[in-house]
Amino acid sequence: MEQQKNAWRVMLLMIAAGAMISLAGCGGGGGGGTAGANGTISGSVIKGPVDGAAVAAYGISSNGTVGPQLATAMTDSAGNFSMTVGSYAGSVMMQVSGGSYMDEATGVPMTLYSGDVMTSVIPVMISGETMTGIQVTPLTSMAQRMAQNMAGQMTSANITSANTAVGHYFSISDILHIRPMDPTVSGSGTGATADEKNYGMTVAAMSQEAKALSMSSSSGMVTAFMDDASDGVMNGMMGSTSIVMNGMGGGGMMGSMSSTAGTTGLASAMATFMTNTAVNRSEITTSDVDISALMNKLNSAPTQTIQ
Repeated sequence: MEQQKNAWRVMLLMIAAGAMISLAGCGGGGGGGTAGANGTISGSVIKGPVDGAAVAAYGISSNGTVGPQLATAMTDSAGNFSMTVGSYAGSVMMQVSGGSYMDEATGVPMTLYSGDVMTSVIPVMISGETMTGIQVTPLTSMAQRMAQNMAGQMTSANITSANTAVGHYFSISDILHIRPMDPTVSGSGTGATADEKNYGMTVAAMSQEAKALSMSSSSGMVTAFMDDASDGVMNGMMGSTSIVMNGMGGGGMMGSMSSTAGTTGLASAMATFMTNTAVNRSEITTSDVDISALMNKLNSAPTQTIQ
């Protein structure tokens, strides 16, 4: 009898131990979230890699507007950052100001112009999640502004829709996680994916357009593209109002944004940049099949809806 009791005690202890192990392995959801743990966000700020930029993360309220600041960080010389956001769960907006970068079209260092910011929006973050490879670029900035102006503002659904639409417009599968190729780096086009090439050359083409307007900082062109994308149509307007370029990027009096800046103008600027081997060191030319397809897409209509 005593042996049977001891056997039962051992069995109960084994069952209890197994249950404790099972519970310890649970917690959080997909993407590595763990209940009670500090969540982290890391990634890169690219307008060319931006060094010394201030990066702030904000929660997004249930009504789709910007909520409380969660954390801040500074970028390193490669444009990389990392921050801890506590146990926050929900959508997140990243906002970047300041810092310096090597401008693609001119080959000279520039600073993010006063008043210009770049942004990125994350549809959903699980509490305790570790998020890596988040990009803040001119294209993620366009998507953030587009989502902000949708009905309901920056809901998770609108953020996903805007990120996807801007990516599709520029033939990039994931603007939030793919790091753009840096065409100023020698041989960077070798082995680059179609997404990386299209991303890098699109950003460089914006720089080329800023050069044509004699902007002292090409970040002003990023702001103009954000404004243009705000209504979901690339036509140099916000709704029925022309985008005024005066003073953007320190460029002085420049009038209104071209109605084709985000379409045929961007394709033309892309071609101009690629033919200048003094700054385009990627070894990618206009004959590249992926870049050629993107340029043809941008040239296909005088105005284009982002979708």
